[in-house]
Amino acid sequence: MEMKNIYVVGAVIVKDDKILCAQRGESKSLSYKWEFPGGKIEIYETAEQALKREINEEMKCDIKVGDQVDYTVYEYDFGIVHLTTYYCTLLKGTPVLTEHQSIKWLSRKDLSTLDWAPADIPTVEKLIKM
Repeated sequence: MEMKNIYVVGAVIVKDDKILCAQRGESKSLSYKWEFPGGKIEIYETAEQALKREINEEMKCDIKVGDQVDYTVYEYDFGIVHLTTYYCTLLKGTPVLTEHQSIKWLSRKDLSTLDWAPADIPTVEKLIKM
C-alpha cells in the first residue's frame, strides 16, 4: 500500500533567546509528544502562508516567518510527513492554547529534556548544536 505524503510546516518561534515548544493533546495522533507548532500546507498556499495561518488558528498570534531551519522526512504509520521548520518571531499576540495541551519557552540547551515527535527531532538536534 502506498503511503500518503503529508507536507507540513513548523514554527521555531524565538523570543528573548527562548524557543516555543508545544505539547500535542490527548486526542491527537502522537498524543503528548512535543512539537514546533504549525500544520499542513493547503494546496493553494506557500509554506510561509500556511505557517502564518496555522499559528493564527492554533495560537491566536501573528508571526513573521524567517529563514528555514530544517527539512525532515519521517515515515509514520499514517503517512510520510515532510516537515519544513522556519525561524519565526511574534509580531502580535501571546500564544494561547487552543489545540495544544501545554506550551513551554525553553533555551536551546533545554530542548532535549522534552519527548519530541520523531519528525521534529532533527530540528531540535540542529538547534541544540547552534
